Amino acid sequence: MKKIKLTTEQETKKFAKDLATYLKPNSVVTLTGDLGVGKTTFTKGVGEGLGVKRTINSPTFTIVKSYRGDIPLHHIDAYRLEDSDEDIGFAEYFFGDAVTVVEWPQFIEDFLPEERLDILIERSDNESRLIKLKPQGSYYESVCKELLK
Repeated sequence: MKKIKLTTEQETKKFAKDLATYLKPNSVVTLTGDLGVGKTTFTKGVGEGLGVKRTINSPTFTIVKSYRGDIPLHHIDAYRLEDSDEDIGFAEYFFGDAVTVVEWPQFIEDFLPEERLDILIERSDNESRLIKLKPQGSYYESVCKELLK
């Protein structure tokens, strides 16, 4: 597991934007962390890096929001799927032509692809965040290696 400490919201967005430059269609990134820790902020940075122009906000009530960019972005918030075993067509998102970011992935664990980049965001203090990267598969190993050069 690779770790990085980011001290501001802007640093978090920039790190996520930098990550996006290494992602390709079909990439899946999961974001785990407490409420208010910055998962949506991270997704906004990924969106910027993919060329998304629309405002990105949490799809808590809609479950999925899709955005056009240089590479499309699907943003899934699985929080409301806790205790549900319903497949809402996840394969279309995970294996399509877009990058998919999943918040609260623990609630859809059985549907996630084996190869993905798992990211844990933890509060280090009021502003700072500790980002832990756990690549699942060789592609994501190489993404992390490039990102953390």
